[in-house]
Amino acid sequence: MPEFVRLFVEQAKRDAADGKLTVAEFGRLTVMLIRSGILFAEPLAVPGADKKALVLDAVAKLFDAVADRCIPAVAYPAWLVVRSSVRSLVIAAAGGALEAILAMTFKGK
Repeated sequence: MPEFVRLFVEQAKRDAADGKLTVAEFGRLTVMLIRSGILFAEPLAVPGADKKALVLDAVAKLFDAVADRCIPAVAYPAWLVVRSSVRSLVIAAAGGALEAILAMTFKGK
């Protein structure tokens, strides 16, 4: 895992330690990570699909580290049932967001 991803995830875990991380804040962190991942991966001498995989892997690591902290205790039993599906959905949505951010960032290049 690239060092910037490890540091980002560790900071997110510290930020979420109080148990007050909201879904909106998780979304904001995810977009920040995607944008940072694009900047990190852009100069790498690897195919675009590998760069995308690197960024999506970072999003998966963020999800695994802090998503559970967005869920109120009363909803946690249901969360355990749907967590895997939500994880897949978040990663798929992140892939779409990545493509949109790339289109905006590198428009005209």
